[in-house]
Amino acid sequence: MAACAIRRGFLTTVSKYNRKHTHRILSIIEGSSGLEVKRPRLPCLACGLPNIQQTRFMSSRNRPEGKVLETVGVFEALKQHGKYETGQLFLHSVFGYRGIVLFPWHARIYDRDVIPPMSDSKPEPPGSHGSKEVKGKTHTYYQVLIDTRDCPHISQRSQTEAVTFLANHDDSRALYAIPGLDYVSHEDILPYNSTEQVPIQHELFERFLMFNPDKTTPAPPFSARDTLKAWQEKNHPWLELSDVHRETTENIRVTVIPFYMGMRDAQNSHVYWWRYCIRLENMGSEVVQLRERHWRIFSLSGTLETVRGRGVVGREPVLSKEQPAFQYSSHVSLQAPSGHMWGTFRIERTDGSHFDVRIPPFSLESNKDDKAPPAGYTF
Repeated sequence: MAACAIRRGFLTTVSKYNRKHTHRILSIIEGSSGLEVKRPRLPCLACGLPNIQQTRFMSSRNRPEGKVLETVGVFEALKQHGKYETGQLFLHSVFGYRGIVLFPWHARIYDRDVIPPMSDSKPEPPGSHGSKEVKGKTHTYYQVLIDTRDCPHISQRSQTEAVTFLANHDDSRALYAIPGLDYVSHEDILPYNSTEQVPIQHELFERFLMFNPDKTTPAPPFSARDTLKAWQEKNHPWLELSDVHRETTENIRVTVIPFYMGMRDAQNSHVYWWRYCIRLENMGSEVVQLRERHWRIFSLSGTLETVRGRGVVGREPVLSKEQPAFQYSSHVSLQAPSGHMWGTFRIERTDGSHFDVRIPPFSLESNKDDKAPPAGYTF
């Protein structure tokens, strides 16, 4: 029973995925915050990503104009228990891109939609909306590489995710970005296998992973190189995912993941930086569009800043049943080692009416100041 995992409209296909059958996956290929973000280049890749010719397997029926179908692999059974291992190939169940697991993270999810008991909960930050405490539950996320061939097909539903680092020099406003890195929840993984030795196109794939065709275990045929292990150990404080925050308002779920990036000296004061990743998901059937954002940023120094603006990252995404999710990342800095953020998104219905979706409050903590920030990635 074949499954046609086409990048556009991919979610509709995935939702029909029958776990009792083995499926051949087909992918579609096209025919033809005041920060300076710099993309570091590896010495052997100074001219950019390699342009590798792809072997394409044409579909004889209903081929979309200007598109080509190619075989990707075969679906595997979902893991209901335990975690996926380094080297596991997967399709993202929401955004549809191909990826590969580098290593897992164990995060605490604070879901405001779940009514918690009085114990094991997280108190509200000062001044935030609501008064209930939120219980944290341990959940597995994965650091993954995204196939660069799929980035153009997810651009309307997500930024091409990147992990950003503070530059290790005097320019306190400069960042280094490693594109094509993402954090994926366990339930968003649709595992598959492939006979290709390089099934994922990413400049770090062959530097981080090696192909082991003689593996006799059920584990993936890819294993971590020493460079991946060293990179993970060196950058652990700046990669680590520890807290995830969720809240749903009128069928729109907002998930926030904050990351501490480090501290810099600027004009005789300390400036602390965080990155935060936000995902909006339409859990209902009504088509809506994000129009405005409204942030409240509280600093331990006692300041409370209000930020309002149109859309997010220059976009006003539409959330529909066909494309229900949008994901983006941004940055914030404080002149204090900790603080809190919360706010709302103004959402518009098709009839022109509006409603506000709550952004769950989350802490900005700088608990890793004893280590120097990394200087991009070096091997």
